[in-house]
Amino acid sequence: MLSFFICLLILIGGYFTYGKFVESTFGPDDRETPAVAINDGVDYVVMPQWKLFLVQLLNIAGLGPIFGALTGAEWGPVVFLWITFGTIFAGAVHDYFSGMLSERNNGASIAEVTGKYLGSTMKNIMRVFSVVLLVMVGTVFAVGPAGLLVVLLKNSGASGLLISAPFWLAIIIAYYFIATFISIDKIIGRVYPVFGICLIIMAIGVAFGTITGGYHVPELWSNFRNMHPNGTPIWSFMFITVACGAISGFHSTQSPLMARCMKSEKQGHFVFYGAMVAEGVIALVWAAAGCAIYGGQALVEAGGGNSTTVYDICTKTMGSIGVFLAMLGVVACPITSGDTAFRSARLTIADWFKIDQDKASNRLKLCVPLLGVGAVLGFGNTLGFIDYSIIWRYFSWTNQTLAMIVLWSASMYLFVEKRNYWITVVPATFMSAVSITYFSMAPECLGLIPFFKNNTSVAYPLGILAAILFLGLFMKATRQHKETPKAHS
Repeated sequence: MLSFFICLLILIGGYFTYGKFVESTFGPDDRETPAVAINDGVDYVVMPQWKLFLVQLLNIAGLGPIFGALTGAEWGPVVFLWITFGTIFAGAVHDYFSGMLSERNNGASIAEVTGKYLGSTMKNIMRVFSVVLLVMVGTVFAVGPAGLLVVLLKNSGASGLLISAPFWLAIIIAYYFIATFISIDKIIGRVYPVFGICLIIMAIGVAFGTITGGYHVPELWSNFRNMHPNGTPIWSFMFITVACGAISGFHSTQSPLMARCMKSEKQGHFVFYGAMVAEGVIALVWAAAGCAIYGGQALVEAGGGNSTTVYDICTKTMGSIGVFLAMLGVVACPITSGDTAFRSARLTIADWFKIDQDKASNRLKLCVPLLGVGAVLGFGNTLGFIDYSIIWRYFSWTNQTLAMIVLWSASMYLFVEKRNYWITVVPATFMSAVSITYFSMAPECLGLIPFFKNNTSVAYPLGILAAILFLGLFMKATRQHKETPKAHS
């Protein structure tokens, strides 16, 4: 258990040390923020810092730091290292720059920000990529809670419409429409802080119950090896699996929402870097609980992180109150990421086609088709026409690939501004290796071909070569910028 506490202290210390270093590298100042300069009463609305933090936490968290971290515990306590150092040196850095670069560009969506620093071709790719990803995430985070509500209510003895998945899906989609359409401070700004506090309380309760309940959290130094029962490689399956508990590209689509609501640039350290560290702490708690209460073999047999294992852990660590928090967590958390996913999709399209969003009619023109697509996909799954796993299959890989692209964008920004770009180049290179390695052998990617499936002798060299290639392309771009600075200004 000592290794858990050491990692916890490193995480918290990382916020005050490396987080401040990242902030000083970026150099926030007293310029007027988009929330003050634009303030349209819909998407650009000044909110207090504590609320920005809690809303950002719910925007980026969802079920990621719970389900992903629990599944990551299948590899044993070695997952503590990825959560801890991945959060400090990659995830929180990624979230900070995605938020602050958006703030410096009038709250622009991540596709527009990426395009500014990596070129128009990447901008168009990211526009399409972002919208598809966001609609997919929003749909998954509607179908999942609807199905879970059916199970929970059926077990409690309910009947009729209450145990109908289409009924709950319709309610969730209707809520998504409202949350996507109206001012961000009317629902999201009021409800999210409550759920954010509940998410933190649930993590504290699980940690306390695990420590005092007689469960043994295995020490990292005694189990510094791959403990996955099936021998699934740590590199890069564990890095992709944990995702939101260490670094997630999805966060870059959410950070602009809060970038449009900050009163001062100096709030970025707490709001963006701080929220990611908080998510890392939550993930560390759930990973430790998974190792202690289940262990690798039992977790694999239980299907990793899912509603059942979360419910079981909450019950064992917190008793009856845990049941309530488990229901709240596994239902509310995905919904609070789903609605902002659709909201981000609306804003991405609005930035793309230069559509003013202060007019209700313009917002309606985007909300209806976006939520319509989500509804078709959602009901298609609920009625058995579309497989839920197909919608979700490629999310993990695309998620980390997006993080890689955003880190390279931040690197180019820092280079142009003559600042220390290595704080983003190193994690960008690392995530390039992770992403390409996974793609080269994962069952849902090149692993569909028998020769590539889990073939580390091929995937590892490909990942390393790709990382070297991307680093080389970046260094070449910096040389070209030095030679023709006006062309890149």
